Amino acid sequence: MGIAASRTTEKVASVRPVSVVDGVYNNIYERLMSLEIAPRARIPIDVIARDLNVSQTPVREALSRLEREGLVLKEHLIGYSAAPQLTRKQFDDLYTFRLLLEPEGARLAAVNMTPDALKLLEEAAADMGHGAPPVDRTSRYSRFARADAYFHDAILKVAGNDVIQSTLFNQHVHLHIFRLMFHTRVTQEALEEHENLLAAFRAGDAVAAETAMREHILRSRDRLLSAFE
Repeated sequence: MGIAASRTTEKVASVRPVSVVDGVYNNIYERLMSLEIAPRARIPIDVIARDLNVSQTPVREALSRLEREGLVLKEHLIGYSAAPQLTRKQFDDLYTFRLLLEPEGARLAAVNMTPDALKLLEEAAADMGHGAPPVDRTSRYSRFARADAYFHDAILKVAGNDVIQSTLFNQHVHLHIFRLMFHTRVTQEALEEHENLLAAFRAGDAVAAETAMREHILRSRDRLLSAFE
């Protein structure tokens, strides 16, 4: 084998495992978000590997990523399991926390908004509503949850307060919230509220941005309360 062919083979070998891990990760992530894998349910590595026709290595790597996002837990001698669902108290605490930080983050974002930053937010919002067509309802909902988290995180990056941004990002707020209710109403109404935020950012109106974010969070809370009934 020539040197060029050898290098090509090495490159393919180095790329392939990443794509396999991503595929496994996406599969488990969608099953967690749609509650196909129920909260607290064990996630046997060997069973997932057989189901997806892969070795156990990419399954371990995918679960490790999901553990960092708080969607799965790992216990010594037991293995991986799906994270428990938010309790009502955790839900209330989380929304109180969001209401303290995110409206201020939106206000700061409006103050610091640049044309490039606005373009990024516009593209992120468009991706949620008109992105590549997902395979099915499960993948669409899971994809929206990820895109929603990105949109909110992007706003806080524009705000420029690293403490607010990193604190909310590390809580993986949106992933846990979207696990509460697998419903298209959640996504459609959120899209409309995101547009209100964008309108405030386009106008450079800090007060309107703060108000729009507070309304968005309050309506999100009200939509999801039925998950506890």
